Parts: sequence; C-alpha cells; structure tokens
Amino acid sequence: MSVKSQIKIPATYMRGGTSKGVFFKRDDLPLAAQQPGTIRDQILLRVIGSPDPYAKQIDGMGGASSSTSKTVIITKSERHDHDVDYLFGQVAIDRPFVDWSGNCGNLTAAVGSFAIRNGLVDDKRIPENGLCTVRIWQANIEKTIIAHVPISNGQVQELGEFELDGVTFPAAEVKIEFLDPAEDDADGGSMFPTGNVTDLLDVPDFGTFEVTMINAGIPTVFLKASDLGYDGRELQDAINSDAKALQKFETIRAHAAQKMGLIQTLSEAETRQHTPKIAFVAEPKSYTSSSGKNIAATEIDVSVRALSMGKLHHAMMGTAAVAIGTAAAIPGTLVNLAAGGGSRESVRFGHPSGTLTVGAQAEQINGEWTVKKAIMSRSARVLMEGWVHVPEDVLSA
Repeated sequence: MSVKSQIKIPATYMRGGTSKGVFFKRDDLPLAAQQPGTIRDQILLRVIGSPDPYAKQIDGMGGASSSTSKTVIITKSERHDHDVDYLFGQVAIDRPFVDWSGNCGNLTAAVGSFAIRNGLVDDKRIPENGLCTVRIWQANIEKTIIAHVPISNGQVQELGEFELDGVTFPAAEVKIEFLDPAEDDADGGSMFPTGNVTDLLDVPDFGTFEVTMINAGIPTVFLKASDLGYDGRELQDAINSDAKALQKFETIRAHAAQKMGLIQTLSEAETRQHTPKIAFVAEPKSYTSSSGKNIAATEIDVSVRALSMGKLHHAMMGTAAVAIGTAAAIPGTLVNLAAGGGSRESVRFGHPSGTLTVGAQAEQINGEWTVKKAIMSRSARVLMEGWVHVPEDVLSA
C-alpha cells in the first residue's frame, strides 16, 4: 500500500480587525495554485479544514466561524500606483466551496503589515518611525484601499493601546481608507441597484419588508429590526440558536440578491454566501455586550446586527461597516433614519461586541449618490508564521 505524504507551504496566520486568517504570498503557492481554479480552492479548503460536517474545522487552521474561516493571497502589484494586490477567499465551513465574490474589511487591516514584513513594499516607502502608507489593490472588487501602518525603528509596530471591541487585547491602531467603495461596486452596478434608497422586498411565505439595498464596501441589504420581531440589542445566541430565524434570513437574503442583480435565480444564493450581507437596524438602545460591557444608548447613533455566512456575526464585518457608514450618510436610507436622519459624515454604531465608528463622505451628483471614501480604524497582529501542511493529493484536479 502506497502512503501519501504532505506538502508544506509558507504561510502566516494573522488577526486583522475582528477576524483572522491564513495569509500567503502568491509566489509561495504551488505553481498550479498561483492561478484561480480547482487546485487553488482545494488547497485552501484543506488548509482551513473544510468541508467539515461536524462544523468544527478540527483538521485545519479554521476556527469554525465565518470570522476565522478565511484565506488571503498577496502579491506585489504590477500597477505603478499600488504596492500590493490583495485577494480574499471566504472558505465555507461545511461545504467544499471558496467564495471569491467580495472583500474582507477586517483582514484588510493586516494586509499592509504582511506586505511590509514580506518585502512587498519598496524600502524607500517605509519610514524609520511614523506611518507607512500601503496602497492596496483589492482584487475581488477591483478597488483601492489605503492602509496607514505604524512603523517603529523601521519595523511594523503591532502592539499599542488601541482597543477594538470584539478583540480581547489592545494593539497598534491601523487606519484604513476605502476609496470610492461604491462606484461600480459589485455585480449589481451602482450604489443603489434599483435606484432607490429604500424598496419593498416581497419574500414568499415571510411577507413584504422595507429594505435598503446598497453596494458600498460589500453588497448589503438592511432591514428594520422591528419588522423582524427584534429590537436591535440581540447577541449571537438569540439568532444563531434559532434555526427558523436563520432560514428566514437566508431566504430574505436570496431574494434581495436577486433583486440587486447579483444572481439570476434564487438557487444561486447557495453558492454565493459571502455576498450580499444581511443586517438589521434599530434606534439606539442601551444593552450589555457579549463581553459584559454596558453600552448606553447615548454612546451610539444606531444599533446594527449583521449576519455573515448564515450566522449572526460576533462583532461587525469591516466591509459591512463601510456599508453602514455610507448608508448612514445618505438621507432616507433605513440606517440613516434609524440614526435620526439628516446628513452626517460619521456614525457610531452598536454591535454585539460593543461599538465602532466609521466615517463616510457621500454626495449626490446629477441625482446619483456616490461616496468618495470611507474610513475606519482597526488593528492587526501576526499570530504565527512558518508553513502549513496539506496532503499532496490536493494537487490533483
């Protein structure tokens, strides 16, 4: 009986924002995996430990949640005005599927650090002390992101006093700018796929819901918490332990995806779980976060809860935060109305783990809404670096 061996691939395990994932330099991947295709997906699935019918990812690097079942591929950019190209793969937990349809805003915070540490940023652009501006091309959505990475004594500074709700320990602050996050963003085209800031969405067996469907950061559909029987203070267990509620959210999401033009038939939603995101909003209310921290209604402008890969997120996806900030800046959206209406350039919202502030500069040109950029602060840290090992049969198509 022949015994198969394993191959090893250089990799870095990193936390970025409230997510973590396995980072690769594209040139370190086996040659057959340096291009999109079956072998690349097979390698990433095996690295993370999917598909896993037990939904634990014990035999891989994944952490059995949408926030920890992630992969990143970085390469030096061929674009003269960018430093690196960043490709994100969301790995399904219980199915053999890697979703390449969108970005991960949280892991974006780690891209600049990874690029600098791996020699992908020109030394001339790295100060001895201060901030290194890393120009990132987000290949999934073809957008520019700017990361301001702190540098100390010529090295990436990872430790600091910046606190991010949803992350246990403080770290150095990384400011992220998402440039033109809505212009031609996603398959649906314009920022508002239907041309409206709100729509009525008919969902057979569940009713008709008022929604805001927006392409900014990541395609997102917002609903009112009250229309779903919630008050906006829910934590993970209240949603994720309710199978009927999860099925309802997924059905609504599928119908929204179709109306946004992201899919042609409802069945396609099964293979496009990363986008669109679905979230619900409510007016500010006091609540206790998942860590036991008391959040007063006066500390936030709006309450938001969002689902990722079929489950309520423990904090907030970075790309969804861009959608929240953009929608809050545009009068008449459900996010804007829940935040009190009017115009604004930043919003502080409550999520299950605490609060987050995101800024967005939106303006109306010739009757069409556009957003110049969205800004937020995250943090990142290397957890481990070395090699990941996977069975050699992943190289077989």
